[in-house]
Amino acid sequence: GQPRHITSHKSQTETEAIQSATMKLNLTIILVISFCLAASAFGVNPQQPTVKKVATVDSVPSAFRKDSAVVQSRLFRDVNKVRGGAVPGWAAYNRALEDSPLIAKACTSLVGWALGDLLTQFFLSNAAFDMKRFITLSLFGFLYHGPSGHYFYNWLDSKVEGTDGKSVAMKVAFDQIIWCPLFMTVFFTYLGVVNGDSFSAIGNKIKNDLLAACQGSWKVWPIVHAVNFRFISTKHRLVFINGVQIAFNMFLSLIGNK
Repeated sequence: GQPRHITSHKSQTETEAIQSATMKLNLTIILVISFCLAASAFGVNPQQPTVKKVATVDSVPSAFRKDSAVVQSRLFRDVNKVRGGAVPGWAAYNRALEDSPLIAKACTSLVGWALGDLLTQFFLSNAAFDMKRFITLSLFGFLYHGPSGHYFYNWLDSKVEGTDGKSVAMKVAFDQIIWCPLFMTVFFTYLGVVNGDSFSAIGNKIKNDLLAACQGSWKVWPIVHAVNFRFISTKHRLVFINGVQIAFNMFLSLIGNK
């Protein structure tokens, strides 16, 4: 028979392969669920027209009436309504986006990054819950992801207007080719600074993992952003992104803390 150390090594390799496949399957499932929930929050229904006429606005219950000051999203089933039933507090969230957009989006990303790491530690990690890591990633969402996303998408939409195919393709390309590497660089730098790493260690981390992080992004976000830039209004971009990004944040949480 085979030497014991060869058999042991073979068994360990098979175990690692199974664990890797299981992790990928779990991430895929969560990504699909996140995308479906994010789309459901906006009432996406390809069988219904984007806009339909309403006979009398007064007949619409006031709790569901869409305020005229709110920038309209193509994903509302009726431009005169806010789907209060899709997500509890949706109307209140829209008011927060109008009154304090920067804070509202920062809090949105705080929740998205917190959930991403929480799910990672519960379902993809066998170690004890790491509170420092959880707080670190949650604060990254609040301090950088939300605010930077607010200014970046406002700027991008002002420079490349429209929702036609060419405009959407240009936005997706700029987001993934320019913004993605910059974002990942800031992400790794932030983690390194928080952990007290030297600048040389941070530089090595970026050198070793930046391409892998961007490649992971390129497998997910072009399709997501095609929907985002085609259908979602500027002010709703971050809540849609965070709905999908919960799963992607799990990937970033793993690669950022390995």
